[in-house]
Amino acid sequence: MRITISGPPGSGTTSLARYLAGKYGFKIISAGEVFRQLAREHGMDLAEFGRLAENDPSIDKMIDARQKEIGEETDDIIIEGRLSGWMVENADLRIWLSAPLSCRAKRIAGRDGMDEEEARIYTENRQRSEATRYQNYYNIDIADLSVYDIVLSSETFGVDALGAIVDTTIKCLKKRETETS
Repeated sequence: MRITISGPPGSGTTSLARYLAGKYGFKIISAGEVFRQLAREHGMDLAEFGRLAENDPSIDKMIDARQKEIGEETDDIIIEGRLSGWMVENADLRIWLSAPLSCRAKRIAGRDGMDEEEARIYTENRQRSEATRYQNYYNIDIADLSVYDIVLSSETFGVDALGAIVDTTIKCLKKRETETS
């Protein structure tokens, strides 16, 4: 089974991916982690590296191509990243997590050690940068959620509740697969 988990920064995609990987023993590939690692390797924070990526399409394209390749060739995997629902064409389940900016900024502030206003501004800038790059590089409107099988609010539901919803979805998909085999 291939599951993609996407959503804006701070929406809980990594938390849900870890929950599902732990429960099902699936491997995780995270575009965000690859991007963060590359930023560290370049001695930049995420905002600086994002600006570099705006002027150097090869950064995003390398990350996205690798994620797509691994995701499409590997069974029992969770592909976590903003574009994974768009990129992994043979995904069995595509999930989008949403939450208001205020909720996500609070999470990011706590996670990254910044105040909430700083996190809000940082997150808005990051989203704008990513949306521009995705549109320019792939003609993808990140606000178009039509490719996703389920869209869930991570403000309304915590990781355990999100996990329970996805568990039910996985059971339904497996049952349908068994019935059509």
